Amino acid sequence: MILLLAALQAATPSVAAPPVAAPSVAAPSATSCVALAAEDPVAAERRASLDRSAAGRGCLGLALAGQNRFPAAAAAFEEAARAAELAQDEAAARYWAQAGNAWLAGQDAAKARSALDAALAAGTLTGMERGEAALDRARALVAIGDSKAARADLDMAVKDAADDPLAWLLSATLARRDGDLGRARADIAQALRRSADDAQVQLEAGNIAAAAGDEAGAKAAWGEAVRLAPDRPAGQSAARALAQFGADEQKGGEQK
Repeated sequence: MILLLAALQAATPSVAAPPVAAPSVAAPSATSCVALAAEDPVAAERRASLDRSAAGRGCLGLALAGQNRFPAAAAAFEEAARAAELAQDEAAARYWAQAGNAWLAGQDAAKARSALDAALAAGTLTGMERGEAALDRARALVAIGDSKAARADLDMAVKDAADDPLAWLLSATLARRDGDLGRARADIAQALRRSADDAQVQLEAGNIAAAAGDEAGAKAAWGEAVRLAPDRPAGQSAARALAQFGADEQKGGEQK
């Protein structure tokens, strides 16, 4: 009998995704600040700290995120979003999306959801930007326990951000948790096609195989997760899941 030790893995990865790319800005000074944020976030923070424009606040957010100061970064992005809204600038939705992503990285799912609600409600995000915002809101919704709403957002994410393996991974994880193994298998196959070298993807592939009673498939996927990331949480979870097989075989030998 396959035990789902690894099935207790959270539906969202333990490592938060970095904030999304900065909205395009016309001012050369803003553009140079964004470039500086990528190279020297501390210097960029000093440059942007007194700039109260939307672009300045956005650059400050990037600079703070680059220093892993995520709550402060989220607050700066929200200031950028409000300034952009006052200027009737469509970049506001992107800033709200960045704020939501930063709140997620700062482990505040409720504030992330609020910011991402604003981003998506604006109606100006399209394509990949909309898909990534929906993916982040799904992560927030899972964290606060609203899996039904998360499913709707993940359905949007796998459509609009289909090239992002994280969208397929989280969709597969949520489907498994909801008992929809057909959807889980289909979605994890898409994640594997895009990112088979990701230990988190292999861990979830093993979880889904185990849930379906496929012992060989579970062993193979978990083994690959261990090979890819032996010292990371995904690999360690997979190793614990594999250990049960050795324990079961030892018990079987003792009973003979």
